[in-house]
Amino acid sequence: MSNLQADAIALILASDREDAAAVRRLLEAGADVHGRDANGRTALMAAVQKNNEEIASLLIAAGSDVNARDNTMLSPYLCAGANGFHHILRLTLAAGADIRSVNRFGGTALLPSSEKGYLKTVQVCLDAGVAVNHVNNLGWSALLEAVVLGNGGRLYADVIELLVLAGADAELPDRDGKSSRRHAEEMNQQQVIKLLDGENVDSHPAIVNANALARQDRYEEAIAEVDRALQADGGNTDLIYYKGSFLAESGNYEEAIVEYGRALALQPTELEFYFYIANAWRLLKNPGRALASYDRAISLDSDDTFYRYHKSNYLRELGRHEEAVIEMDRLLAQQPHRYDFSFHKANSLRSLGKHREAADAIENAIVHDPGNPLYREHKRQSLQLLEQQ
Repeated sequence: MSNLQADAIALILASDREDAAAVRRLLEAGADVHGRDANGRTALMAAVQKNNEEIASLLIAAGSDVNARDNTMLSPYLCAGANGFHHILRLTLAAGADIRSVNRFGGTALLPSSEKGYLKTVQVCLDAGVAVNHVNNLGWSALLEAVVLGNGGRLYADVIELLVLAGADAELPDRDGKSSRRHAEEMNQQQVIKLLDGENVDSHPAIVNANALARQDRYEEAIAEVDRALQADGGNTDLIYYKGSFLAESGNYEEAIVEYGRALALQPTELEFYFYIANAWRLLKNPGRALASYDRAISLDSDDTFYRYHKSNYLRELGRHEEAVIEMDRLLAQQPHRYDFSFHKANSLRSLGKHREAADAIENAIVHDPGNPLYREHKRQSLQLLEQQ
């Protein structure tokens, strides 16, 4: 390995361990920002995966390519969008991110952010001009993902409202012929149905005003607006949710967790607050507490699909694929027809090098969605990888 290659690898490793001082030294010494590791990652991709805005800024300023793809076909731009890292997402957009680019599932940055309830990321994508009605290779639009994989609660209603205002088509069908509206009806998401029908959803005036401020990143004013309303109505969990949400979006995760905990103390049955707490711990890079929050919601909810699915997403993000497979198996035991669950299971198995099992898992997706070429291609790839072992 040449000194140039060694410096490039050292730069990736420094980014991965979030050592900003080492990154600066290596850049000053002329380390190649375009170098890649065995997974095809550049130093910028490593920094994005760790949600390290400081290091990402250094690397972008040094000329790192925000559209360079790793072995999983993710770029720093797509990775930031998929993980809800809206600050870094804005950096990649300013550096020339290709908003038409798609991940290996054919989805733009808007789709996974809508799926996972990353409200600010959804706003950033829409403001940047990402197509609102793009359909991925699983047959889903951003709106379908937000409805089907959401829970119809406060956060997902806000995501869906943004999508609808941007022109999302509520009648666009999935591969089973079901529209977002029909899914919302079957899942009894009454607030979502009103939004999809274009109805005005009554809300506290302070929330309307605060949301308008937050969408301009005027978080101190938004929080002050909510605080004034809470002085008169301290038990209003809608107000508490928005205060927590604004705190989280502005990076005050510990304070957001306190607010979400206050809401749970007032209304222990409002389990969606465990989801908000889990994501705040995730952004604090505390997986133990994030997973404990998911597990608490799972233990309390008779229909644990929403929490278990999003827990599995987080486990995949952490690279804990064995545990993600366990969660997918539990979901498939309840809903064996869900080809998307089989697909996620197959991808985790592939990451574990279990290519025979991955091919078997994807076969279940093929059985339930036989016309989708995506699944057949992934099965072919798994069998090809099996032969190479």
